[in-house]
Amino acid sequence: MFQRLLICTDFSDGLHRLVNFVPSFAASGIERLVFLHSVPFLDGEGIPRADVKKLEQAHERLGAALNHHSPDIDVYVEVESGRPTDLILKAVEEHAVDLILVGTPTRSLLAEKLFGSTTVELSQRLTVPLMILRPQLIATYTSEELDLRCRHLCRYLLVPYHGSDASQYLIQRLKQSIQKSSIALQRLHLCWVVDGIRRRDVPVDHQLEKAQRELEVVATALATLGVSIDPVEVREGDPIAEVLAAAQMADVSAIVTTSSHSNKLLKWSTPQFTDELLRRSWHPIIYFPPKGK
Repeated sequence: MFQRLLICTDFSDGLHRLVNFVPSFAASGIERLVFLHSVPFLDGEGIPRADVKKLEQAHERLGAALNHHSPDIDVYVEVESGRPTDLILKAVEEHAVDLILVGTPTRSLLAEKLFGSTTVELSQRLTVPLMILRPQLIATYTSEELDLRCRHLCRYLLVPYHGSDASQYLIQRLKQSIQKSSIALQRLHLCWVVDGIRRRDVPVDHQLEKAQRELEVVATALATLGVSIDPVEVREGDPIAEVLAAAQMADVSAIVTTSSHSNKLLKWSTPQFTDELLRRSWHPIIYFPPKGK
C-alpha cells in the first residue's frame, strides 16, 4: 500500500530499533526506507553551531540500517541539524515519501496545549499520511515481534466510517494509495458506530439498517481493487469505545482515520473523533491529512 517510508526518531521513542529490520520492511513492499534524526544547534554566543559530536553519534546509531544489502529496497540515513519538522518536510520532498512513521506518547490535553509536539505540527503541514506508534509498545516488543510488525505494517486496516464528508474523503485516499502500490493491501475492516445518543426522530433500527446498506456499498467499491473486505460491522454506542473494541476483536494492524476539517489536528478548542482516538488508542494510527491541505 505504501512504498516510500520515512522513519523519524529522537531515540527516546524506540523507533531507532527498526534499523535492524530492513529486510522485514522490504518483505512488506517498502522500496525506499529513510531514517531521520534531527540534532538541535548549539547556541553559543548567539551563533548557532552544529553539534558535531551528537551528529556523529546519531549517524553511528542509525548507520546499521545501511549494512543490509538488498536489491529490493534502497536505504538512506539522514542526520542533520535543525528543527525536526523542517527536516521532515525536506526529506518528504527529496525522497517522495508516501508514509511517515513517528512515535508519540499518550498526552493530556493540557500537555498538548502548553508544550505541543512535532507530531501535532506535522499534522498541520503535511499532505502525506502519518503512522503514529506508541513508544511504550515499541519498548515491549521482542525482536521477533518487531520483525512481524515491520512485515505486516499495513496488512490489515480498520476503517471507521460514518457517512460524513470526512469518511468519504478517507475512502478516496485509501483507494489512491491502494491503486498506486504494486503490493496490494490484504484486508480491510469497515466499521460504522451509530452513536448511543439516539435521535428521537429516527428509530435506532432504521439508523443501523441505513449504516449497514451504506457500508456494503463502500465495501463493494473497495473490493474491485483486489482487497479482501471483511463482512461490514455496524455497532451502537460510544464511537471511540466501539471502534477500539472492534480493532481488538478484528486483530487489525492499524486504524485509519482523518479529520473533519483542515485547520488543526488536536486543536485545543474543538475536540473531535480523531483527536480522541489518538489519545486513547494503543493501536497504530494512520492519519490522512484532511482535504484542502
